[in-house]
Formats: sequence, structure tokens, C-alpha cells
Amino acid sequence: MDRATVVDEVFETVASTAPEVRAALPGRRTETEDQNPSGELRLAADDYADELLEERLGAISGVGQYASEETQEAVDTGEGLAVAVDPLDGSSNLKPNNTMGTIVGVYDAPLPATGRELVGAAYVLYGPITTMAAAVEGEVTEYVVTDGEREAVREELTLPDEPAIYGFGGRVPDWPDEFAAYAEEIESDESLRLRYGGSMIGDVNQILTYGGVFAYPALESAPEGKLRLQFEGNPVGYIVEAAGGRSSDGERSLLDVEPDDLHGRVPVHVGSTGLIDRLEDALN
Repeated sequence: MDRATVVDEVFETVASTAPEVRAALPGRRTETEDQNPSGELRLAADDYADELLEERLGAISGVGQYASEETQEAVDTGEGLAVAVDPLDGSSNLKPNNTMGTIVGVYDAPLPATGRELVGAAYVLYGPITTMAAAVEGEVTEYVVTDGEREAVREELTLPDEPAIYGFGGRVPDWPDEFAAYAEEIESDESLRLRYGGSMIGDVNQILTYGGVFAYPALESAPEGKLRLQFEGNPVGYIVEAAGGRSSDGERSLLDVEPDDLHGRVPVHVGSTGLIDRLEDALN
């Protein structure tokens, strides 16, 4: 099976599994006694989504490795591409019934790998409707997912020319001075509106829709950042760059960051090119 076919089958499988993940959420809002490799308590919904996606994606011919934000080690599933998954991004939003999603990156290299090894990335957003944004070969397509089937609603998606929103994660007192100064500059721009929901994938989806900047920066208490490079930073950076925007760890494209661990963290800044350029100038 050729690489493009495998990537498409991964996307199809994630889309077809999405209704089952979504339908299982109401009865799986409780915390388990386990933690993920980053030390966060796992919800029953995290475990369910992870097990389901490992089974489905690992069964695809041409997928040789499955790795999840929820488990310590990657699982060998045969020969072929490596799939890195955040099964339920923003699962802490399940209790208050806020937005969450599923993120997948498809790498043509064993994990951990740089974002330059990505051959496709996508996310499913569980909002009022279920949508998927998928990037491959420099193009982004947005789909509506109904009964597990994808229907394209926006092709060759690009960020709007005029950015409109911003959203920054982390506690404000924990921001480094350079980022705090950048945030103050952005907040004073009357053309930009604050939109931050606490679910990374929901916030990034707003950037793709309206243009602007999303950041979960390095913190005084966590200089390495909070989000995971393999499961969040790389796939999101790949999608935003394919849509004509930029990604950055504060100095360079997220896709150029060398991983040091499967669960390694990274500061994440993505959005409209001019706003990311200004951010890098501010931080450096």
C-alpha cells in the first residue's frame, strides 16, 4: 500500500471512530486511578478513546507503530508509517461539557521524530457538530463528520488575510516577561478579540477559521512548555503551516524542533504569519 493511501485510510479510520468516541463520553466523565506519562490523571473517556484508536489504527496495513499521549511506550503494529495520537485532547473539559478533540500525526519515521517527518496530520473537533481538519501535501481540507463519514466543506483552506482573534494559555503570573510584553501588545490591538476556551484543539480551530494567534508559551515554572511535541505541537504546526500560517517554539518552526523523548514538551505558538513573526521578535 502506498504512503498516500495509508494516510487517507488513517484519516478515514479516525473519522469513522469519532462517533463512537463521542457517544461514549457521557458515561466516562470520571477520573481513573491512573496517570498518563505527563503525570495527569486519566479519565475513563481517555482510556476508552485510546484503546479504540489503538485497535483500529493498529490494524491498518501500512501502519507500523502506534503511540499515544496516554501510554508510556509506542506499540509496534507491523511495518510502515508511525501514528501519534492524542485520543482526547482537552478531556478536562468533559466535566463542564466544553469542546475537545482527537489529534493524529502520521510520520514516515520511527517515533519520536521531527515534524519534518510528518506526511499528514488531522484533528477531529467534538463541538456542536463533529468536524475534521486534515492536512496532507501542503493542503488543508475541513470536513463535517456524520455517522462516521466525511464530507468536505472547505478545500484548500487558508488562514484569513486579516487576523481577528487571539488566545493564550498558562497562568498570567507564570508568563516570562518577554511573552507578557507581547501579550500586552496583542491585547491593545483593537482589531483582535480574545477567544480562549481551554481546549487547545478548539482554540486552534478558531485560528484556522478567523486568523490570529494561539499560544501556550514557555512558563517560569515550565520553561519547556506544557504541550507535547509529538502529539500536539507537530500535528498542529503542520496543519497551520499547510494553511499558510506559521508555527514556532519561540525561535523556529515547531517542525524543526528535535525531539528528546516521546512525551517531550514544547512551547507552542501558531497562527497568522505576521503575528508569529512579531512574537519571535519579542522573545528574542
